[in-house]
Amino acid sequence: MDWNYYDTFITVAADCPSETGMKPLDKKNGKTKPGIEFELLANNPYGYTQEELLYIVHTRHKNIPEEELAERGDQIRDEFFMKPKPCLRASMLPKKYGWGIHFNAEGKIAIVPVESPEYRRFVEGDCGNVKLLAAMRNKKK
Repeated sequence: MDWNYYDTFITVAADCPSETGMKPLDKKNGKTKPGIEFELLANNPYGYTQEELLYIVHTRHKNIPEEELAERGDQIRDEFFMKPKPCLRASMLPKKYGWGIHFNAEGKIAIVPVESPEYRRFVEGDCGNVKLLAAMRNKKK
C-alpha cells in the first residue's frame, strides 16, 4: 500500500487559528507529535515521504531505542502500518500551526508558512499541476 501523496499541496484548515507558520511548543516531558514533524520537515525539506515521516515520528514519540530499531525495525514498522493511520491532512501543522504541506513529484514533503508568497502561489495554482487538498477542520461545522 502506498501512503504517500504526489504533486499535492495541503492548505491550512479553514478554521486554523494561526495567521503565520509557528513552531509547535514542546511539553515539559518532551516533544509533541507536531513538534517532531516540524523539526524533521523544517530541518530536511523534501527529505521524507509521508510514509517515512509517519514512521519516524512514531518511533521518536514512543522513544523506541536505536538498538531496538536496529534489531526489530522491520517488525516494528510492519506492526505500525498494519492499522490505518491519519494522513498529514490531520496533522496539527496545517490544522493549528499555520503550515501548508507540499508533496513533490517523488512524494517528498516540505512545509510552507501560510503567510509566505510561496504558499499563495500554491493556492492560486501558479506552481504547475499540483492538486490542492484542505487540511481537516479542527471542529465540525
